[in-house]
Amino acid sequence: MSNNDRVTPKTIFGVVEKISGDKTARLRIDYTEKHPLYKKYLRRSKTLTFHDEASVCKVGDRVHVMETRPLSKTKRHRLVRVVAAEGEQS
Repeated sequence: MSNNDRVTPKTIFGVVEKISGDKTARLRIDYTEKHPLYKKYLRRSKTLTFHDEASVCKVGDRVHVMETRPLSKTKRHRLVRVVAAEGEQS
């Protein structure tokens, strides 16, 4: 890999679960996976903390975040945009 090659950062869509302090929020990512033995689909979710510089997102908003350098002990993502506000349908 040369110096000019760039790796695109990972982007994620999810629902804001909690506003935890100034410029910080928590995101819930819902997904399904197949059980290896029983072949049923299981609903799973993960949470991650992201940086919201302008504090624009609210609980329940669907947001787009991207991976970035470590901003704190747990924050590794930053807000790109709010896709849909809490009351809107997308």
